[in-house]
Amino acid sequence: MFNAELIEKAAQFRGVDEDPTRNLSACPALVLNADYTPLSYYPLSLWPWQTAIKAVFLDRVDIVASYDREVHSPSLDMKIPSVIALRQYVKQSEFPAFTRFNVFLRDRFQCQYCGSGEHLTFDHVTPRRLGGRTTWENIITACAPCNMRKGGRTPRQAGMALQQSPIRPTSWQLQQQGRLFPPGYLHETWRDWLYWDVELEA
Repeated sequence: MFNAELIEKAAQFRGVDEDPTRNLSACPALVLNADYTPLSYYPLSLWPWQTAIKAVFLDRVDIVASYDREVHSPSLDMKIPSVIALRQYVKQSEFPAFTRFNVFLRDRFQCQYCGSGEHLTFDHVTPRRLGGRTTWENIITACAPCNMRKGGRTPRQAGMALQQSPIRPTSWQLQQQGRLFPPGYLHETWRDWLYWDVELEA
């Protein structure tokens, strides 16, 4: 479990006092759904500042928070939005796409045999030569040494125990996993909207 101090270090929240020197390209807007939850956690739902401002003028979003940076035009001075919320709710799909990254995320970026986070690749639990398919339920994250050791055998044949059986996760389950892995950059105005699993301190 992460504690608050570790989250602060990993996430590197940037203060608003740094905004005046920030390049505009480093001012993305965190996009919230109409219920004020992020559209996605991993990857984090971010829009470039130009897209966010355009959405504001098209009345598609509400501004929740802003950077100290401003953009100027002949008729307008406007702070760059740092958090925006969609006015219309976007229904999330029940299941996430079956991608390499999402398999890693489901398995917490750990080998499902030894727990290592180094040299990660993929393994068919039931090998293809034995009829194993490339599906959520048969693919796991494995480190290269464990993958080589297992070879074309089943875990039982190789004498290797799985830490957990592979499943097809729901989008909600994958988002819960994503909260454990904050991205490398978070602006301080985002912290109220990103509910990372942080232990509360007395």
